Parts: sequence; C-alpha cells; structure tokens
Amino acid sequence: MRSRALAYVAAKARGGHEAGLPVTLHFHPDRSTVDGRPLLEAMAEDGFYRNQFETGTSNGGLTARPGGDRWHWESRMFGGAYDDAPAAERPKYGALNFRRRPTGGAPRFGSAHFRMAAHTLGRTTFCYPDSVLNPTDFGYGTRVSALIELAARDDTDLLDDYIEAHVHGPVDLAKDVEALVLDPSHRGAEFVELGRSLAEDGHLDPRVLGAARHLDPQALKRVWHYVARFGALP
Repeated sequence: MRSRALAYVAAKARGGHEAGLPVTLHFHPDRSTVDGRPLLEAMAEDGFYRNQFETGTSNGGLTARPGGDRWHWESRMFGGAYDDAPAAERPKYGALNFRRRPTGGAPRFGSAHFRMAAHTLGRTTFCYPDSVLNPTDFGYGTRVSALIELAARDDTDLLDDYIEAHVHGPVDLAKDVEALVLDPSHRGAEFVELGRSLAEDGHLDPRVLGAARHLDPQALKRVWHYVARFGALP
C-alpha cells in the first residue's frame, strides 16, 4: 500500500529537484497522551512518532477516523491506497522547511520538532497548500521546486506559510530522526484573554503554555497559534 501511495503521488509531482531541505514533524512536547502520559516521555518509551489515526490527538484538525475528513483527504491524495490500511500504516504529517527557519517548517503545529534524516525523503510526499484545501500540486522526494515556487509567490500569513509533508511508513525515532529541536523556553477575545491569564509577568512562551495543559486543549492550541504567529521573527 505504501508503494502504491508513493507511485500515485510521484506520477503527479512536477518541477525540478531541490536537495538538502529538511522535513520537520512538529509537536508540543509537554502535552499529554490520551492516557495521561507526558507526550515526550511517551514517545521516548515507544520509540516511534505516530499519526493522529493512532493517537487520537492532533495539533490540527480532529477528523482522523474512518469516514472522517482526514480519511477522505488521504483517500484523495493517495489514490485510495490507505482506505483499508491499519492506522499505523498511514502517513505522518510534517512540513518541508524550505525557508530553513530555526522553528521548523510549520511552527503552528508545535513548538518542538523532529528533523527527519535524509534517507526518509525516499518515502516522503508533499503538497501545497495544506491537504485540508484539496491541493492539486504535489511533490515527491527531492522533486519539490514547483511547490517552493508556489509557496514563495503566495502572500500568506506566517502560520500558513508551509509546504505539507507526508512521511509514509513508520518513523523510528532512533533511525529516522536526525535531531530533536526544542524551543529555548523549555530549558529549565477568549483566546487573547486566556493567553494573558497564562502569561507570567507579561511573558508567554511554550513552557508557560505547557504548564497550563490541564486547560481546554483546543483553546491552548489557538493561543499557541498567536505565539507562533507574533512571538518570533520569521
């Protein structure tokens, strides 16, 4: 099924090749799993980065279920290759860091990221814009120049300035990840007010938000979007 999905996207990819651009998989390291374990600790114990069909959580939409929106988007993008696949076989989502930002390719989806090892590009596909928007432009492996040109021409908000990546197959943290990148703060209307109430002496960063993980996760996600959008230089 993986080879079928890759071949389907490869046939639609266009443009030239761009080597050396990292793919980043984003997450909030201090959030919890559905069974209450700290996320980073759970990933360290498990040894794998898992998709939202497996975890039941997401920093984007929460429609990863049979017949849900995410299921339909993947069916469309990958030619139905994963329609009957086990959850673990489905792709893991990230972004191509074509602007080489230290915060990764798509900081709206998390303050931390795994930078993928180069060998995983052979099973990585891309689209622009985000799959929620039913894209028609795709890339595969290093064949991403057309997507970069599209993204560079687009006058989009910083939060939406990313090329979506799909890493097909398991993501083994010991073999497939080159680096774990954490925000420096991890050393040592409604959503605006929530942000103000969480801030320490007027300061709001990923560490402060992590300490508030007992609050509504969807509200915290929106607050993080404000931090990611306005709290750092591009």
